[in-house]
Amino acid sequence: MPETLLVDDRPVVVPVRRTLSRQSWLVGLLALAFVAVSLYVLRVRALVPPDEGRYAEMAREMFASGDWITTRLNGIKYFEKPPLQTWMTALAFSAFGLGEWQARLWTGLCGLLGVGLAGFTGARLFGRRAGAYAALVLGSCFYWAACSQIDSLDMGLSAMMTVALCGLLLAQRDGLPAAARRRWMLACWAGMALAVLSKGLIGIVLPAGVLLVYAAAAGDRAILARLYACRGLALFLLVAAPWFVLVGLRNPEQPHFFFIHEHVERFLLKEHHREAAWWTFPALLAIGSLPWPWILVRSLAAALRRRAGAFQPRMLLLAWVAFILLFFTLSSSKLPGYILPVFPAVALLAGDWLAAAPRRHLAANAAVLPVLGLALLGVAPFAAQFGRRAGEAAQFGACTPWIAGAGLAALAGGALALHQALQMPPRQPHDGLRDRSVFALALAGFACTQLLLAGFAPIAQLRAGTELLPATRAALTPATRLYSVGIYEQSLAFYLRHTAVLAGYRDEFDFGLRQEPALGLDTVDDFVARWRADMAAGRPALAIVRNDLVPALRRAGVPLRIVAADARRTVIRNCAASAPAPCAHPGTSA
Repeated sequence: MPETLLVDDRPVVVPVRRTLSRQSWLVGLLALAFVAVSLYVLRVRALVPPDEGRYAEMAREMFASGDWITTRLNGIKYFEKPPLQTWMTALAFSAFGLGEWQARLWTGLCGLLGVGLAGFTGARLFGRRAGAYAALVLGSCFYWAACSQIDSLDMGLSAMMTVALCGLLLAQRDGLPAAARRRWMLACWAGMALAVLSKGLIGIVLPAGVLLVYAAAAGDRAILARLYACRGLALFLLVAAPWFVLVGLRNPEQPHFFFIHEHVERFLLKEHHREAAWWTFPALLAIGSLPWPWILVRSLAAALRRRAGAFQPRMLLLAWVAFILLFFTLSSSKLPGYILPVFPAVALLAGDWLAAAPRRHLAANAAVLPVLGLALLGVAPFAAQFGRRAGEAAQFGACTPWIAGAGLAALAGGALALHQALQMPPRQPHDGLRDRSVFALALAGFACTQLLLAGFAPIAQLRAGTELLPATRAALTPATRLYSVGIYEQSLAFYLRHTAVLAGYRDEFDFGLRQEPALGLDTVDDFVARWRADMAAGRPALAIVRNDLVPALRRAGVPLRIVAADARRTVIRNCAASAPAPCAHPGTSA
């Protein structure tokens, strides 16, 4: 049976072939393989500080304490972010034990959820092939694939915002029955509530802003009456409000800090030192969209055209991308992860455009990846030179084969995708060659990303300080007091399963320490006094110390013994009588 497609808004009748997007068993097999690989690689790297260590440790402390309301880091109140990811990771620890892949499990599942939603929504809006392409684009998109493997809040927020976006898109389709529209809109409201629990008020501010921009740009003001606002707001409050009420009742200081300091002041003020150039996010979008940069440009441009029907899904997707880019560009706080929520919308637009893209554009996009592959092959032999500190060259050099492997994957996959695209007949828009070209590019992009992440493992171990763990664990007993001096090692805290007394360090703990000042020491001199008191009392103590402070401690005659050290930090112990092998004199190394 023939099929009618819209090509440049004109109906074209084409024969149906047994292509990749129509072979359900093969699509299912590929989806299972994608899920299996995505979950397996969660375990290949150490938790990289600060973000991965921070959020793993918060969940560990919640799991250990049983307090699911007051979020803490290093035993100190920590209210910068809501608790959804901490809850989910603590549940993963409860079910599967403490570990690196368990700490990343929520992030990995959120990445998979985004890919599944993009495929499902694209198929419902633009057709089965467009849905398959949208899933392939998002699953292989460098930024989405990489962030799916990193334990940070941005992926959880993005997945929940994708629930809201896809719920809105599916609810607003022309001719949809009222009951179905209501169900999808309630899913949208639930997604916004979960987004708020993921990272704060942007979970509702961003979708609301997008909706207003779309309504004005598309002339579809009637959409505002199709939101089921009363029921939706009730569901939103039912999901999002209870934790904010409970944490505010237990911690009266939390509401002002969270809503004013972490939202209004962070957006308007530069005190967090996270400002960047205005072009930061557009550049990240272009780089993060690899291996689809040309498709990104073409699909965004195509979305500007008005199509038949009252609801304009492509224009809504374009508004989603444009508003979020503009919002964070105007913010005084700019971090790379902020851009992540735009990629599902980009993938949906790209999937729609790819389904009927001319051969020349498929070929132009495919040609980018071999160039990237050659660049990676050229850089690989020089990886060791990227180590900036003493002893880092070996770890960076260990990345060389992985970078080269990623370069070969990009080169081979891009060449195959280019070959398939060039084989397409110019006047035959619906062909199996298109599927094979898109799939080859997606597979190469996904493989390239995963190889680069796996190759980062030696550097991750270096930054996390895992080489210090055997000696540190051997010296750390339940009776040992642990200090962190001039530094807080986010990942070491998780691996040691132990909180530390902060000394001469406040940073993100400043608010919590103002509430509970007894949990920290203001200066290094205060630490020295406590350290000497521990020794006099025969109490064993360890300290993780910033490297540049160790010579000063030695000059001051502080009794210490070096347990372990690397280019970034030093672990010392005191010479209490109850500690094994007391110091012979200050500064003796183990």
